[in-house]
Amino acid sequence: MNRALRIHQYGSADAAKIDAVLVPLAAAGEVVVRVHAAGVNGLDWKIRDGTLQQVFQLPLPITLGIELAGEVVQTGKGVSGFKVGDRIMGALGGLGAYADHVAVAADKLALIPAGLDEIRAAAIPVAALTAWQALFETGRLQTGQAVLIHGAAGGVGSFAVQFARRAGARVIATAQGVNAAYLRALGADQVVDYRNTDFRDHVHDVDLVLDLVGGATLADSWQVLAAGGRIVSTAAPEIVATAPSGKLGFWFQMRPDGSRLAEIAAQVAAGKLKVEVSEVATLADAPAVIERNKTGHGPGKAVIRFI
Repeated sequence: MNRALRIHQYGSADAAKIDAVLVPLAAAGEVVVRVHAAGVNGLDWKIRDGTLQQVFQLPLPITLGIELAGEVVQTGKGVSGFKVGDRIMGALGGLGAYADHVAVAADKLALIPAGLDEIRAAAIPVAALTAWQALFETGRLQTGQAVLIHGAAGGVGSFAVQFARRAGARVIATAQGVNAAYLRALGADQVVDYRNTDFRDHVHDVDLVLDLVGGATLADSWQVLAAGGRIVSTAAPEIVATAPSGKLGFWFQMRPDGSRLAEIAAQVAAGKLKVEVSEVATLADAPAVIERNKTGHGPGKAVIRFI
């Protein structure tokens, strides 16, 4: 049996159902992965709710999930970097990770290093690659600059704080006050509790804003930019069209990168980077976990265990 968590129509938590689907075969350049764990992301509920229908035209039913960790059980023609039995992790660059077996392009994957379990491995790909690419490729963050990270206690934010600090940037984070100690331990220089403080009263002249929240938070962030500053948002596709005159705004979408992921995973395994798993749940509990991602959760990210 190949279980898959799918939506047949847009809706709330009960729109996601476990279906039996065919086990995929590996096409050229692909491997089939027996999924051991898959990370939960905000895109899961945004797709489920239908809020991104105008951005992503998807044929329903569709299997949710965008990152995974597991074991290679089949390799397609032309695959040389992986073999049956290898432990792997990766971001799909699309949907389909919430299934027992998934066919994935081999170049999106990385080997899981010794000392890193599949649960933590499943929490890394999307968060770490999003943080890295948004900060340094799109955001062009440099040593000595100041970066404001909204939603810093989540999966992406946690990696972004660590990457920015290691790059020699001054790191300002917004999060719930209960997560302040956690973020300072990751390297944040300043933590603003967004629930009872307006960050605009305490933050000025930042070179880069990494917006993982959108809405009013994004709208208010234009006021704290330094001359030549820019905002990179993962939450607001409309940012380019709505940016004030003379301001630089970029909507960011993560690109799978197996090579970069392998480097990051090695640093996690060596204890140089931390990954926080807030919750581990079964596939049967996945709809509720996805809903908690929408309504609020602890630091780090949740993971669905398949075996």
